[in-house]
Amino acid sequence: MKNDNHKRYLLLISVHGLIRGHDQELGRDADSGGQIKYVLDLARSLAQSEDVEKVDLVTRRMVDPSVSEDYAMPIEELSPKARIIRINAGPEEYIAKEQLWDYLDSFKDNLVNWLNKQPRMPDLIHSHYADAGYVGVRLANQLGIPLIHTGHSLGRDKRKRLLAKGLSREEIENTYNIERRIDAEEDVLENADLVITSTKNEIEEQYELYNYYDPSRMQIIPPGTNLKQFFPPTEGETIAFADQLKPFLSESEKPLILALSRPDERKNFYTLLEAFGESEALQQVANLLIIAGNRDDIREMDTGAQSVLTNILLLIDSYNLYGKVAIPKHHRPDEVSEIYRLVSASKGVFINPALTEPFGLTILEAAASGLPVVATENGGPVDIIANCQNGELVDPLDKLAITEALLKLLQHKNVWSKASNNGIEGVRKHYTWESHAKAYMAKVKTLHGKYRRPLSEKTAPKAVRYRDRAIFTVLDENLLGNQQSLDLFSDLIRKNHKDVTFGIATGRRMDSALAIMRKHKIPIPDVLVSSLGTRIHYGKALTEDAYWVDHIDHDWNPQRVQRVLANIPGLKLQSMKDLSHFKISYFYDIEIAPPIEEIIALIRQKELTTNVFFTEGKLIDIVPSRASKGQALRYVAQRLDIPIDHVLAAGGSGADEDMMRGNTLAVIVGNRHQEDLSELEDHERIYFANQAHAGGILEAIEYYDFLNTCKVPEENQ
Repeated sequence: MKNDNHKRYLLLISVHGLIRGHDQELGRDADSGGQIKYVLDLARSLAQSEDVEKVDLVTRRMVDPSVSEDYAMPIEELSPKARIIRINAGPEEYIAKEQLWDYLDSFKDNLVNWLNKQPRMPDLIHSHYADAGYVGVRLANQLGIPLIHTGHSLGRDKRKRLLAKGLSREEIENTYNIERRIDAEEDVLENADLVITSTKNEIEEQYELYNYYDPSRMQIIPPGTNLKQFFPPTEGETIAFADQLKPFLSESEKPLILALSRPDERKNFYTLLEAFGESEALQQVANLLIIAGNRDDIREMDTGAQSVLTNILLLIDSYNLYGKVAIPKHHRPDEVSEIYRLVSASKGVFINPALTEPFGLTILEAAASGLPVVATENGGPVDIIANCQNGELVDPLDKLAITEALLKLLQHKNVWSKASNNGIEGVRKHYTWESHAKAYMAKVKTLHGKYRRPLSEKTAPKAVRYRDRAIFTVLDENLLGNQQSLDLFSDLIRKNHKDVTFGIATGRRMDSALAIMRKHKIPIPDVLVSSLGTRIHYGKALTEDAYWVDHIDHDWNPQRVQRVLANIPGLKLQSMKDLSHFKISYFYDIEIAPPIEEIIALIRQKELTTNVFFTEGKLIDIVPSRASKGQALRYVAQRLDIPIDHVLAAGGSGADEDMMRGNTLAVIVGNRHQEDLSELEDHERIYFANQAHAGGILEAIEYYDFLNTCKVPEENQ
């Protein structure tokens, strides 16, 4: 960011779910909840700030007959200064967030391509949830742009709750990809300049579970409520939704107890129904209204929603609550505000009995509509009730406490009226989007200005400027080991030097790499990426890229890294010839050293911003967070204006993985380290060669028709 008077371009990223500017399908499934409403309201409210030039909300594009055509639109206008941008990633169909991980690198590469075509780069990135955080860290590191993150919900907290329910770690991992999610969350906490939370509870009880826990970079800015949409009922107002309840209720004039959320077991409808079913007093004074998403046929819903709704109906039957409970099949998004007003007009109560609630947007909406609330004491509602004094907190598993709290509000008119009025005033005072945007922009101004001109504006070296494709290969695992195949590969590079940029990406220092190349008569590369992505040199003159050096030096403290790891048993610092200012390397003794996960956790606990590579089961390399072979490759491709999908990346170990993820055409040679790269086997843009060493690269050049069409064969797409 250039200065405080500069109007900012904000890029919000929220990858999963169904996001559009109208008729949000909230509650359709587990991916279509409050986060979607949050990011849309945030985008619109920030766009109204005088300090903002524009806001782009980036999500995943879907072309799928099972969802609306709206989600296939590349661009959707939200307001004069706000848009939804949809980026391709992976298969065209709509898929659950747990299955998106393998496509996030492609999402990031496609987003960079889109940004390169825009008038200018954003001033900051704001990622939402772990999947967007994964993208945001890599995008922010590549472009040198500040990163803000909002977690919405966290993987460690989720795993803790799932274990408490009796699920095994293996079941949780298979269903939720929880380890990849938690690792992404640790990564984003390590790299984000600012983490925005909704409540103090979120910081102290959820983020505290993470190794890279730094409360000083966390800021509580509660989300807002749209007061034009959510407001108290007017006297004599006719609300059409009331007609949908009549078939369910014998005495429809009674006050209503409203529970509204998607059909998720964590929302705890069961305990609420049991409390209502076991209390004659509650049944005497009120009816129960359950709004649990939309359904046509329960049997056609996903397993989780099907189970919740089936059990709700079974409980209604078990307690013989016919005529006392309404559970309509459908409601439109624009009817939600009417439902709140209908319940408020009946002198009813809103209840959120969730086992845990990260924030509680529905509580604010209900309060703004004049509804007193009963809410779970686990999570965000604690702050809301403290600020607004508009209801009661309860243990969500205590049926008696739920009953007593509801009866207190329903049976005492003065208590109901006070809570209702407090809620209306409290939301206006503490929870508007206008106040959120104001606090947000004030905090943004305190971030360090790290934005520099887009790299594509820098002049590329003349010798390679006209080439439209590139081959990047590692040195030891790929080019060494079979001199005959190496000679064939070297001849091909020399013959095609006018069309193909040749790059080597190695963990070796530059001098060591050059000595090896001379010994084996390997052509001098156009680009030499050495010391595991920390140094970049161009051409025979070996001109160093000074910009890259400045770029990766961000938050790098090598002396402190060595001090932290100095007394770890089983770690031995490698010789000085293998080290550099930006690369610290250790030998790892599996018999003595703690698990690699514990070493990474220690680095994070000490708040060191790094990338850690563990290869061959015996080597550990630590570099700055903005450095790696993959990040250096993408920097160079952007600098030389070579499309990333015209880059063939060849590797053989775990240190090469981020070169091969995303939109590069990749090959893993036959002499690969299986344990390092086993997770990449299902990627269509990664070819597993049968031949070893340089022969495997030649095999891939033919497979991709790299010197001509440069693409994945159609039968393998």
